[in-house]
Amino acid sequence: MASVFMPRFQIFFVTFLGVWSSLTSLSHASESEMSLDIRAASNLMELPLSCVETEYPNKLSQTLRGDADLASPRQLHPAFYGCFDWHSSVHGHWSMVRLLKAFPNIDGHERARSLLKKHITSVNISADIDYLKIHPSWERPYGWAWLLKLMQEIHTWDDPAAEGLGQALKPLAEELSAMYISHLPKLVYPIRVGEHTNTAFGLTFAWDYAIHFEDAALVDAIRDRARTFYLEDKECPLAWEPSGYDFLSPCLEEVDLMRRVLPESEFIVWVKDFLPQLLNADFSIDVGEVSDRTDGKLVHLDGLNFSRAWVFGALARQYPQFSHLEKVADSHISYSLPNLVGDSYEGGHWLGSFAINALLP
Repeated sequence: MASVFMPRFQIFFVTFLGVWSSLTSLSHASESEMSLDIRAASNLMELPLSCVETEYPNKLSQTLRGDADLASPRQLHPAFYGCFDWHSSVHGHWSMVRLLKAFPNIDGHERARSLLKKHITSVNISADIDYLKIHPSWERPYGWAWLLKLMQEIHTWDDPAAEGLGQALKPLAEELSAMYISHLPKLVYPIRVGEHTNTAFGLTFAWDYAIHFEDAALVDAIRDRARTFYLEDKECPLAWEPSGYDFLSPCLEEVDLMRRVLPESEFIVWVKDFLPQLLNADFSIDVGEVSDRTDGKLVHLDGLNFSRAWVFGALARQYPQFSHLEKVADSHISYSLPNLVGDSYEGGHWLGSFAINALLP
């Protein structure tokens, strides 16, 4: 696979070299808390800047009804056509907003703002609304969740560009909220895998969006499914993880959702039955090891390390009895972050977003 991608993405590899040179500038605010400085952030910004307008290669995941459906990614999805697939383009745009919020004068900030305003327009977004009406299960729930996260990030961004971007994106976010509300009662069983279709992951960002925008119907729909699916779960087999292509931990994604949905007292009781080892001060878990970063599936395990890290970090920040998990989060980030330089386009088109979400919660 590397022989296919490498000739086309020499610029992307130069970008990775820049990222590599800056990763040593990650600092530790304390012995157990990793932070991101502007130099490393500037180089991470180069990852979405380098891919949001890279139309090919592209995985459309499209169901064709006939010849008329054949069109280029840019024609089908004029807002989110780069970064190999729609959901990666969405969270590539999220990455730019998140970094701009944290570092307004970051290198590349003018180009990032320009790209956001160029792509996220009412006309462009309407194309995705129309597409979803024809293909209602498309990008469910992974891409839906990232789109709602992008909407929330824009809405909480104190920047002159934010209002226009939010107005353009709002109809799609509201359409997806309605689609969640319609779909969730029909989902009889949760999907417990370590990839895109994981139900718990699909509900976490949607929950954050629903709480932020006071979308009561979506809150109720997610709370109902979370309790129905997960409240009676016990002894999740964390030792069975990871599977070979995981970029999410099925056990930890469930924890990440339930820490949001349940009140503190109920959550602590629940987690003692579900993953009691998380409460042990000496808890540890091996990082996911990647054997070949030019393989688009095997490199998923770098994503697993970042997604585990953001769950561990969130638990540590939310409840003091989990503070020891900050070190576990750091070990996962430390393993995978320097390897962004070796991921090629198979990992580079999406892993930056996972790293940013772990480092800038």
